Amino acid sequence: MPLNRLKQSTTLVAVLALVGSMASLCIGTSFAKTLFATAGAQGTTALRVGFSALILLCVWRPWRLPLSRANARAIALYGAALGATNLLFYMALRTVPLGLAIAIEFTGPLAVAVSSSRRAIDFLWIAFAVAGLLLLLPLGQNVGTLDPVGIGYALAAGVGWALYIIFGQMAGNAHGGQATSLGLTVAALVVLPFGLAHTGTAMFSPALLLAGLAVGLLSSAIPYSLEMVALKRLPRRTFGILLSMEPAMGALAGLVFLHETLSAQQWLAIASIIIASVGCTVTAGTRRRDTAPA
Repeated sequence: MPLNRLKQSTTLVAVLALVGSMASLCIGTSFAKTLFATAGAQGTTALRVGFSALILLCVWRPWRLPLSRANARAIALYGAALGATNLLFYMALRTVPLGLAIAIEFTGPLAVAVSSSRRAIDFLWIAFAVAGLLLLLPLGQNVGTLDPVGIGYALAAGVGWALYIIFGQMAGNAHGGQATSLGLTVAALVVLPFGLAHTGTAMFSPALLLAGLAVGLLSSAIPYSLEMVALKRLPRRTFGILLSMEPAMGALAGLVFLHETLSAQQWLAIASIIIASVGCTVTAGTRRRDTAPA
């Protein structure tokens, strides 16, 4: 009995850690969006990624560990994809509500998850994801309800997220802390020129630097740390199902902190994409069993 209670307590801690991670990310992103008027999406991205990289470099001190040329190349690709994803996502947030941008971006990892399978059930999840996107795209009478350019940026961020997953798996041979900290450093180098070109030296004003530090902590350092706690204690399937709730949490954060209201159709679109993500996660174990050698 004590063992069962300990197990339940460990699971509860992990679930709370993951929920806290998503909440911190959504709150941090909501706060970041308020900086767009001063620093622009480009400058805000540079501040977020730059401070995140500095924090993780101090924590992990990756220079202490050996790094092969193959791992360095994989980390460079992983970091470039991470930087591009962050920049494109923040560019989308200029005109697209937070919850919708997250939902659209989720199509990237969904595509990666189902790309290696041809089972009928996987096409069902694709159908849900496509249905959600069709509900969001400004087609027919809905033209003008959402900015097409913003949607394009969100879709591009989804592509970046898919590449981030692929390159992250390639970088998996390196130490986790080393790969993450060096990858974020590369990401910072990718986005910094865009931030400087848009914001100039004003990006280094004390007020913006302090705000950027807060964004970096809330949007990256704290969520990544809490995710590590959850990953060590939760089965991969449970982790994926809970993570699928992020678009809804983003929509709620947008409503509370940014006063972004969504229509019933847009909530339905978010629900459809969440169903696709949950379904894909639930059937992932079955997919591995089906394809495993006897």
